[in-house]
Amino acid sequence: MTENKEQRYRFSEAPIWELQRTYYEELGLKAWNNDQVPQYITSNPMIGTAYAEMIFGLLQDRASQGFVTEPVCIVELGAGAGRLAYHVLVELCRLRDYAGMAIPPFRYVMTDLAMNNVLAWKEHPALQSFIAEGLLDFARFDALQDTALNLVVADTTINEGELQQPLIVVANYFFDGIPQELIYVGDGQIYEVDVIVDSPKQMDTLRPSEALSQISLQYEHRRTPEYEQENYPYRDVIALYQEELEDSHILFPVAGLTCLERLDRLSQAGFLLITADKGDHLLESWKFSEPPELIIHGSFSLTANYHAIQYYFEQRGALTVFPPHHYKNINVGCVFNLDTPMSYGHTRLAYRRFIERFGPDDFFSLKEWVDRNIESMQLQPILSFWRLGGYDAEFFIQSARQISKLLSDANDEERLDIARGIEIMWSSYYIMEQRYDLALDAGLILFEMEMYEDSKRFLEISIHADDEEIVSTVFYCLAICCFELELDADAVHYLRELLELEPDHEEAAELLSKFE
Repeated sequence: MTENKEQRYRFSEAPIWELQRTYYEELGLKAWNNDQVPQYITSNPMIGTAYAEMIFGLLQDRASQGFVTEPVCIVELGAGAGRLAYHVLVELCRLRDYAGMAIPPFRYVMTDLAMNNVLAWKEHPALQSFIAEGLLDFARFDALQDTALNLVVADTTINEGELQQPLIVVANYFFDGIPQELIYVGDGQIYEVDVIVDSPKQMDTLRPSEALSQISLQYEHRRTPEYEQENYPYRDVIALYQEELEDSHILFPVAGLTCLERLDRLSQAGFLLITADKGDHLLESWKFSEPPELIIHGSFSLTANYHAIQYYFEQRGALTVFPPHHYKNINVGCVFNLDTPMSYGHTRLAYRRFIERFGPDDFFSLKEWVDRNIESMQLQPILSFWRLGGYDAEFFIQSARQISKLLSDANDEERLDIARGIEIMWSSYYIMEQRYDLALDAGLILFEMEMYEDSKRFLEISIHADDEEIVSTVFYCLAICCFELELDADAVHYLRELLELEPDHEEAAELLSKFE
């Protein structure tokens, strides 16, 4: 029987946080393989479009205020797999080019704690055009201590007070995964909640994900006068909790607040925070709250305390906006820590249109329903949802079989819409560590629609991308495409390739004999 050992820690200093840090540093971008760490919900084209609209709104607001020369810096904290940054930049450039209006220049900076991630982004093929245009840079950033941004591409440093435009901070699934304090409110008093960690004796030999899955936590309260002292920097928030809450365990985001304060000092004009997380901004959500449970997904996450962030910055004059309705999966909010925040009308309107009226949380709820019912859906609802999601590649892969099944009854307009959607999807496809053969699925759908030229292009992309795992059927489809396009030599080549893999393929042999 394995012996366990117990140790007592302040919650923010428990070994779970170091395991979390090591997990991401060791795995790099592989942490997001096959959604082991969830990424789709906050990294799909739909949420990328919503963020791009709000960022473009701020660029419009700054232009209308006469600030069109100095660049606006957009910093994403914990950029993870890189999908969100890519989708934001794709849509932001589309908005810039479509509007054709004078706006400030901008630069997006992807950051992460793991330097391996930073270096991997720099080499990612989908990001090269943005790097070349000067729109994208990268930096390693430790949210717990760093006070500057050391840019990898530009080889420069952004220090305190150097930015003249507001800093835009993007933080998705960020505040729930960095150290938090844990306090308890009871009888009008504040207690520190220490955590007793019961861990395997041989924990040092385990991988971080294994250790996290085997750790168990117990909690004990300890009176802590420091939270009630007048010089405590977040005293106003604590005083509100003392007054309004009872028998409540509160995750308190000291690390998140101090990180935002350090980022605030980079700019002379404040910051706009755009954030999405499993986090509560309503005080009532924290009433009678139980001790937290770790949500394990390779790493772990907790609930982010958006209420504390909201209240703290509102007391300093900021405007905060969160949806008036309750969220189900992710809560998306903005903090306008800016002079005269009400003057940022374009930004606020973008939030109203793309978050409040129908936003990423609503979209994901619909997607969960679609996931369960895709096999009974007709073609038009599938195409409508695909458009709503920004022609997302993951949804196309998921629905390709049903689309194929419905093609026989599709009219010409629907077929043209499918082909157009495939082109848009391919133009904004971000390849991740787990590689879907999107080109294969696209090519086969186009083949079924007898769009042979486009089908040939995608099927050839598929076989050149991975010549070790080619589906033999692809060679037959390519041969037919070439035959229809009167490319007889190419047709013969693909038939011979197929017969090498499947010598008994009768249709291929018969077709080849006609050519020869």
